[in-house]
Amino acid sequence: MKTLTLLSFFFLLVLNSYSSMGSSAGGAPTAYEMLESFNFPKGILPEGVKGYVLHEDNRFEVDLGRECKFQVEENGYYLHYQKKITGSVEFGSLKNLKGVSVKILFIWVGISEVFNKGNGDLEFFVGPVSASFPVSNFDEKPECGSHLGNNNQLVSDS
Repeated sequence: MKTLTLLSFFFLLVLNSYSSMGSSAGGAPTAYEMLESFNFPKGILPEGVKGYVLHEDNRFEVDLGRECKFQVEENGYYLHYQKKITGSVEFGSLKNLKGVSVKILFIWVGISEVFNKGNGDLEFFVGPVSASFPVSNFDEKPECGSHLGNNNQLVSDS
């Protein structure tokens, strides 16, 4: 346990030595690489992240540069990402999320928390209600204006 704590501290120390905006060109990890380091698949964020800030207290801000909407599976859920997504992150836990919504029937509802408990599923919370989906559903980064078809292949709506 001490080793994990020491590694986490070292990781945050190294991260803070980079500029606050993530960019693969500058050597800092991308937002997708950062997600993976916290045990989340890259596909929970859509393609095209412009940058991110990870604060020392693990609060984060992600800049998509534009709003993004896509459908997960044909006739499935619609997801909507604001230009700016905020929250806090720990290993296997995204909390206090702002800027990510899911359409349930005719109403857009904010996703407040996401957990990866290591059992092969991600658990998404909308208030006190949750739904679980296989981590493998998020292996690929979705594109805005698309839907994920059968076999999780991206299909453009245009």
